[in-house]
Amino acid sequence: MGVRGLLVAGTTSDAGKSVLTTGLCRWLARGGVRVAPFKAQNMSNNSMVTADGAEIGRAQWVQAIAARAEPEAAMNPVLLKPGSDLRSHVVVMGKPYGVLDATSFGSARPALAEAAYSALEELAARYDVVVAEGAGSPTEINLRPHDFVNMGLARRGGLPVVVVGDIDRGGVFAAFHGTVALLGREDQALVSGFVVNKFRGDAGLLGPGLAMIEKATGRPVVGVLPWLPDVWLDAEDALDVAARGEAVRPAAGSRTLRAAVVRFPRISNFTDVDPLAAEPGVVVTFTASPSELADADLAILPGSRATVADLGWLRSRGLDHALRARARDGLPILGICGGYQMLAREIVDDVESGAGTVPGLGLLPASARFAVAKVVERPAGEAYGVRVGTAYAIHHGRVTVDGDAEPFLDGCRSGAVWGTSWHGVLEEDAFRRAFLRDVAATAACHGFMVAPDTEFAALREQRIDRLADAVAEHLDTAALRRLINAGAPAGLPFVAPGAP
Repeated sequence: MGVRGLLVAGTTSDAGKSVLTTGLCRWLARGGVRVAPFKAQNMSNNSMVTADGAEIGRAQWVQAIAARAEPEAAMNPVLLKPGSDLRSHVVVMGKPYGVLDATSFGSARPALAEAAYSALEELAARYDVVVAEGAGSPTEINLRPHDFVNMGLARRGGLPVVVVGDIDRGGVFAAFHGTVALLGREDQALVSGFVVNKFRGDAGLLGPGLAMIEKATGRPVVGVLPWLPDVWLDAEDALDVAARGEAVRPAAGSRTLRAAVVRFPRISNFTDVDPLAAEPGVVVTFTASPSELADADLAILPGSRATVADLGWLRSRGLDHALRARARDGLPILGICGGYQMLAREIVDDVESGAGTVPGLGLLPASARFAVAKVVERPAGEAYGVRVGTAYAIHHGRVTVDGDAEPFLDGCRSGAVWGTSWHGVLEEDAFRRAFLRDVAATAACHGFMVAPDTEFAALREQRIDRLADAVAEHLDTAALRRLINAGAPAGLPFVAPGAP
């Protein structure tokens, strides 16, 4: 299989693979290239539902938007959603595949690899270029014999590889060298260059290091991307949680509104709160502290890939007491998907955790029951007199609301507690403004004013365009085009010692 494209690998997780892939997709699309993003296997609890009802990683959905392409299952053929350290729910070509543990994953790997290779071949036949994103590091020497995400994929598709490293963490030159030096000879022949990510400071100081790493490896640094702290995108990795919402836009009124998001161990779809962080004067923090939860104007229980386990963790931290005190005092709480299920009176789960009947927090007049069949859909509804068309649903737990409860989207409201199974609702600008006005009034957050003109979809487009601008300005785009069109250059030197 010969694929016209590029594989973006990384020295580590969260080195910048997703960001660089997104920027490359928009840069190519601007030039009239029909480009598709691709990630053979994604391990992430942040996912999205495509227009035809397939579930894919959220990062690949954003990359498709950057490429100006319709998101589809082939762009992320294998999605692993970890529910514990040893077990993952597996999605193949957008549909549930089953649950695999560390033992059974090995036997399933050949079928998953073939699904990934078939998807890559399909995309390559329909698009001019495929920009593939690797996972973790390409030099996971314990996994290399069965790898189909990094060098295994590159070998199968004949894809040149560019390795991105995060210089802000330190050690980027050692990471570049080690990444190449622990690969086998045939793998090394595809590693064609490096990209330094998150550089800040005097670029002149970096020059000697760039020259030395090129001499040591025989591979060029094709560019240095600057530190762009305000250009975060829909993430796939929980490592990115701490960075969400750091850049607070100036408040429209005289004070800010503070939203505290419970940071569950198996948090999922935490991108739900990104639209809040984009609002002027809204400060979003992720926390496991009861005091921070108590002091916030709005407490949010986000999605979870392990609802019952994360509810137990919440109780062990005393966060349940803080939430009950908030409800008693009429202070706002929002539960989304798994967080909504936790707010119910009870959870019956013989599917995800096998725990049977577990008492919920009892803050909403509802009960939750898990089913084997998974709900994956793009629903629409109305609240505050506003139609919400940005929602998507991904869950096994079904919530039944008491007949006399106050409705809220697909869920309900009781006093200052709201719950919904729908993700993405806060991306609807008019709904978000109405909800924030209600929250501010309920929390007596006097002086906070909702900005009338924040358009979240437009802000996402601006961020994507800024990444493409950075690619065009700071990378050797001529070299990148050569790699895409002609593949890895011949004669790249071998760097000892090679694969163990």
